[in-house]
Amino acid sequence: MKRAERLHALSEMLRRSGSSGCTAERLAREFEVSTRTIKRDLDALEHSGAPIWSRPGPGGGYGVAARSSLPPISLSPAQAVALLAAVSAAPDAPYGDLAAAGVKKIIDVLDPRTRAKADQLARRIWVDSDRPATRAVRSALEEAMSEQRTVRIRYTSRDGDRTARDVEPVIFASTNGRWYLIGWCRLRDAMRWFLITRIEQATVTQAPCSGHTIEEIGTPPATAAPLFTDEDH
Repeated sequence: MKRAERLHALSEMLRRSGSSGCTAERLAREFEVSTRTIKRDLDALEHSGAPIWSRPGPGGGYGVAARSSLPPISLSPAQAVALLAAVSAAPDAPYGDLAAAGVKKIIDVLDPRTRAKADQLARRIWVDSDRPATRAVRSALEEAMSEQRTVRIRYTSRDGDRTARDVEPVIFASTNGRWYLIGWCRLRDAMRWFLITRIEQATVTQAPCSGHTIEEIGTPPATAAPLFTDEDH
């Protein structure tokens, strides 16, 4: 059995075991591998995002959190490299660090042959991108957007003017290779675009957003689209 197949079968067995779980020794016997190999497989599943739990001591073992879904990972080398290239070429994209971590989890559980081919193909792609905004700024903007809370920023305009503003985040937008935060600026009492690389400091406040909508930004150009639409599902 290939490792990718074993990982999928392992996750299915853990799910069927319910709240009682399975010991590493029992799993090793089931799949005819060593206990050490099973523990490496469990680590790989956990790193891929699987909600694996462990319970030490007598009657302990491993299991999967209830109502979870563990679909099998099946990617071609080109698909794996495409994911790597996409996140590497856009280091300043919102939630970029989370995307990179997610891709790494997927790559880690590929079968060895696919992983080797992906590694070879990845060597044929070079990425040279602009320096992104600091991690602290990006984290604050991402949290403010996710939680829909006002973010206090220190911003430098194209003309070099520095201002402190409270902004209600509405969307992130990418155009011409640059990422912007678009939101309701309480200083100007209007919707404004902020180039993320010009945001020097950002702090999430406790103030909730007041309900400004995407429609207030205006009609997007024909070439613009959200990451997901109803047609994608």
